[in-house]
Formats: sequence, C-alpha cells, structure tokens
Amino acid sequence: MTVLQASFIGVGAMVGAGIFALLGAAGAVAGSAVWLSFLIAGMIAALQGYSFAKLGATYPSSGGMLTYLAKGFGEGHITGIVSWLFYMTGAIVAAMVATSFGGYASAVVTGDDPIWAVAFAVLLVLVMTTLNIVGSTAVARVQSLIVKVVLGILSLFAIVTIANWDPALLDPAGYPGVREIISSVALTFFAFLGFGVITFTASDLPRPSRQLPRAMYLALGIATAVYVAVSLGVFGTLTAEQVVEYGATALAEAAKPTLGQAGYVLMVITALFSTAGAVNASLYPSTGMTRHLAAVGQFPTAFGRHIGRRAPVGLVVMALLTIFMIIALDLNSIASLGSAVALLIFSAVTASHFKTYRETGASLIVLIVALIATLGTFVVFTMTTLVNEPKTAVALVVILVAAFLLDFVWKRARTRRGPSAATDPADVP
Repeated sequence: MTVLQASFIGVGAMVGAGIFALLGAAGAVAGSAVWLSFLIAGMIAALQGYSFAKLGATYPSSGGMLTYLAKGFGEGHITGIVSWLFYMTGAIVAAMVATSFGGYASAVVTGDDPIWAVAFAVLLVLVMTTLNIVGSTAVARVQSLIVKVVLGILSLFAIVTIANWDPALLDPAGYPGVREIISSVALTFFAFLGFGVITFTASDLPRPSRQLPRAMYLALGIATAVYVAVSLGVFGTLTAEQVVEYGATALAEAAKPTLGQAGYVLMVITALFSTAGAVNASLYPSTGMTRHLAAVGQFPTAFGRHIGRRAPVGLVVMALLTIFMIIALDLNSIASLGSAVALLIFSAVTASHFKTYRETGASLIVLIVALIATLGTFVVFTMTTLVNEPKTAVALVVILVAAFLLDFVWKRARTRRGPSAATDPADVP
C-alpha cells in the first residue's frame, strides 16, 4: 500500500453512513453549531491519532492497536479480553453498516422491500469478503476508488451549498450554550472512530514507521475537512429544525435548491458507496489481526490458518458472524454499541501507552489529554445516550461478558495443552 491508500482505508471507515444520520441527531443538541462540534471532535480524534501514530511508528505490526496494547499490558487477560472485544465489535459494526447499505439499495431497486434489504446486505458482505481474500492490494485499489467517489460527491455538495448558503442561519448569536455544544461532541466524535483501522495497515506499508503516522494524520485531516464543510453547507441551507425533521435525507434536501432531483440521486450514490467502503474497511483488519493474535497465543491457533489456499479463517469467521447478525438481530436497537466499545478500546490502548511512551517518544502531556478527552467523551455518551437506549446498555454488558468468557476459556484450554505461544516473525519490527 501507499500512504494515500492506507489513509483511504481509514477515510472509508470513517465517512460511512454515519454522516447522514449524525447531522440530525447532532442538530437536535447543538443546532447550527454542529460544524463546531465536528471540529472539536476532530481535534479529540487527532489527540488519539497522535498516540496511535507514535505507537505505530515504533511497533509496526499487522496486529495494529492490539499489538500496542500488548506492549504496555503484556499478553495477559487485559489484552486478550480487549482483542475479543475488538473482533466481535468489528463484526457488529460491519453488520450495521451493511444493513444500511441494504436499506438504501432496497429503496432504490425494490421499493423498500425488507427481504431484499437483507439480501443486499448479505451480498455486500460476501463481495467484500471475497475482495479481502484476494489480498490487500485489491482492497486498497477498490477502497481508493470508493473513497474518491464519495469525497468527490461530498466536495461538490459542500461547494454548491456553501456558495448558495444563507449566512444568517449560521449566525453565532443563534448557537446554543457551551454545554449543548460539548454534549453534541460526544455524538459527532463517533464519525471519527474508524481511523483506528489504519493501525492494521502496517504490514502492508513498505516503510510503516514513517508512512503509518502520515496515513493517520492525512485520514483525520480529510475526514475533519469533509465533516465541517458538509455541516456548514447543510446548516447554511436549512434551519436546524428542518435538519432534525429530515434526518438521514437532510443532505439531499439541502442539495435540492441548486441541484434539484440530481442532488437526491447523488446522495443515494454517496450512501451506497460510503457504506460499501465502510464494510470493506471493517473486514480488512480481521486477516492480519487474527493471524497475529493466534501467533502470540491470544486466539486459538486455527485463526492463523486458511480455508483452502487463500481464505483466512479469521476473515471467514468474521464474515459469517456478520451475516448471522444481519439476519438474526435487530441492529437498530443497539445502534450505539460499536461507538461505546470503540471508546473503551481506544482508552485502553492510550492507557497502555503510558508504559511505553519513553520508547515511542510521545509527549506524556498529550497522552494524558487524549485519555481524558476519550474517557470524557464516553462518560458524556453514557449520560446522554445509553440512559435512553437500555437495549444498547444491555448489549454492551453482554459483549463485555462474552469477551471475558472467551478469553478465560481459551487461556485455560491453552494452559492445559501446555504449548507456548510463538511470536510471528512478520510482526517483529
């Protein structure tokens, strides 16, 4: 991979269907100041990205952020539990995004037929799984194409809407208080959570110690610019009340004054491409991650093998788990689960960085601020969202318990067998 291709993996994971859903939810809290919420959220993500970039430059590995966690906490239960948590959450996020793709595709092709929506979602997972089996080069090329289409359309949207906006709609005099804006940051920060997937590109970069940090910062810069520009365009065209009312179709409605029906078509195309790219990015880490975790003894050795000659077990299992969730679960009722778990994982990785910051050369002050900001976001999220989503709270407890049990059961079984875990030579920097 090149730096640009690695960054597009992250951009594709971030700029998914979330931009459509978040504008209405954030607008209900922060009004027309949503652009400011995105900017602050991007700054918080940059603090976390700084930590990941320093770790990635020092410990490049296909295990990504889970390798960084092990460098601080060792290969014990903390790393094992977080690894299982990350793996299961990846499947949940992929299932949620694929379901969004199915909904958009069904609306366009079959008039919102729910059966076809599921079929399209499953088909997307199968296609993207096949792409990942082909290899990282194919993943990078397809992801680059997808991201270029999405960024091209969103850039056109931003330029057109900003050129015709009503400045009065963005008058700071109409902004809510600081408390409301900070509360909305907990929502908009979730649009940046996908950047962590970039840490898993290290094994596909020729010079990861130099290229991974560049890819990280480039991806966060692109995502922040897109989010701020799009939110300025939407809230400079529609009132905050209209954005909340239109919800996921707010972008299409904002484009209508200048682009007409073509604006609606462009937004549908954007939604299809962005959700497809997000599924691709969600599945991508599973191959290198599970191979690494099997090599160091955190996952069963089967996860380091292949089905046939090319299909990695870790990827196939994640794909099957994703398809099962699409078919069997009501994902809308636990829509915030992936965000909550990601915040906990990010916090754990940054906490582990305190033990290795002298090796990575990271600033201790920046790491402290990053940890406080991430944990603070989780606390605000818990107080504002989880209390209103009991099913999400229950699902969070269930997945935490499942990760705990999987780690302890596997570790006990491994101890009884007696083999020592070997380190994958490919993961030694």
